[in-house]
Amino acid sequence: MSLPPVIHDIDERWTMAYAAAFGDHSDRYLDTTRLDGVVAHPLFPVGPEWAAIVASRSMSEPLGMTHAEVLTGVHATHDLIVHRLVRPGDRLSTRLSIVGITDISPGAKVTTRLTTVDQHGQPVATTTQDAIYLGVPTDNVDHPDPTPPPAISSPERRGEPVVTIVDVAAGAAHVYTECARIWNPIHTDRSVAQASGLRDNVLHGTATLAHGITAVINHRADGEPELVRRIAGRFAAMVELPSAITVKVWPGNATPDGNMTVPFEVYNAAGVAAVRDGLVVLARSSNHARPQERDQLATQVIRP
Repeated sequence: MSLPPVIHDIDERWTMAYAAAFGDHSDRYLDTTRLDGVVAHPLFPVGPEWAAIVASRSMSEPLGMTHAEVLTGVHATHDLIVHRLVRPGDRLSTRLSIVGITDISPGAKVTTRLTTVDQHGQPVATTTQDAIYLGVPTDNVDHPDPTPPPAISSPERRGEPVVTIVDVAAGAAHVYTECARIWNPIHTDRSVAQASGLRDNVLHGTATLAHGITAVINHRADGEPELVRRIAGRFAAMVELPSAITVKVWPGNATPDGNMTVPFEVYNAAGVAAVRDGLVVLARSSNHARPQERDQLATQVIRP
């Protein structure tokens, strides 16, 4: 079951704001005087994808779910394949398909796949994510994703992690909402958050994940976002505001195809993993870069 594609024209204002929203001030995202211009943060596709996710709520009736039940959905897993980094000037087309529905103890688990291509029809990002609709029965439906993403090689944690502590301001969710263009009132409207049983607003899961990806890039990829090939993780706990989060990034593991898998996790102020089982796949050289950059990147080695 699929929806018509959602189209976005990407400009520097959006890509720069996205990175700045969680304090990533790398020149690659912000310096418009660079020879080949700026690129977007690897997790940027979550912004254009959001419009498709909101539009998909219209699919609730064919699935036998009420609108109120759809709003109980909790983002549980995220798996993003980065075909290339988004750049200003791209016209992106994102199509959402529901590819799996299964019954688990908390409620219905719905798997969606978001496929984003550029104006030339070339792939940019492919995201597979699970949402759990709490307390929503499925009458024992069991239709898992028939073509799930391949397992990530070499996910083991070895050695000591690099630890980074990040202060998250009271207004961090408001900033991320506007910069990512992802609006869900539970993150910015205290009355909605409290009506949902929370004490206050909480940070977006993708904002928490973005902090983890930035730490991986800074500590294991020499600051080169072009090396990111895949991002995966599970959302397991909330980040209250204001608070501090702790990011742990383990040494990378070489994979049979010559890439590198880097494990990471992000912990909330209570020490509970908000993003757990995080993995980033890095390439040893980038095919994402344009020719001038590719020649430089090809000579670099990722240090584990």
